[in-house]
Amino acid sequence: MIQDFIEIIILSAVQGISEFLPISSSAHLIIVSNLYDLKASSLLIDISLHLGSLLAIIFFFKKDLFDLKHNQKLLKLIIIGSIPLIIFGYIFHSTELIHLLRNVKVIAWTTLFFGVILYFADQRKIDQNISTNLNIRSIIFIGLFQILALIPGVSRAGITMTAARFLNFNRVDSGKISFLLSIPALAGASFLGLKDISSETIEMNLLVIIAIILSFLFSYLTVKFFLNYLNKFSLNIFVIYRIIIALVLLSIIYF
Repeated sequence: MIQDFIEIIILSAVQGISEFLPISSSAHLIIVSNLYDLKASSLLIDISLHLGSLLAIIFFFKKDLFDLKHNQKLLKLIIIGSIPLIIFGYIFHSTELIHLLRNVKVIAWTTLFFGVILYFADQRKIDQNISTNLNIRSIIFIGLFQILALIPGVSRAGITMTAARFLNFNRVDSGKISFLLSIPALAGASFLGLKDISSETIEMNLLVIIAIILSFLFSYLTVKFFLNYLNKFSLNIFVIYRIIIALVLLSIIYF
């Protein structure tokens, strides 16, 4: 039980921190689970971790979400921007194509390539913001980029921020767009996971509850930190981190 609890702490930290930073949560969960052969990792735990992150982002942006009833335009844009990922996510999941991409070699190359792309996107100097510049054309562009997040190592947060920065949105609003788009994405991931275990007995045991709570806490703190960070700094530290991780993985694979 102690071992399981320690593993849940590790998985919750990895999920909560990497879900909202541009470094890919799926890649980190795969790497950590393989590296340490975590026994606590399971589909139910995975759903619990995503649920914790979903609850955290809803709680953090509760005021913004309540305000959506007075801002129908933004609500419609978030829905429209989420449609491409929902469609392709279902196709990838139902055809099990997504499982073919869950390997370290894919993660290494995507982590490197999309890290470099993030760097060039973040060099944009012209600022645009959500309230005046987010429209159907821009949200569809970001939504199409978000499809790439189905590939481990790309990072949903990273690719949506990359797309938003290419469109000249400032860093903070790029982060907010990414966070708002994460709500349908996390909800969809949780739904597909529940669909997979619908024929099994779901036992709401202590580990599941702990996974939800810890994932919530790590996710909430990460979102709060990241928005403050974006107010002051560039995304270079995450680009460097991605390149280092990629080079380490590639050296292990090829040497």
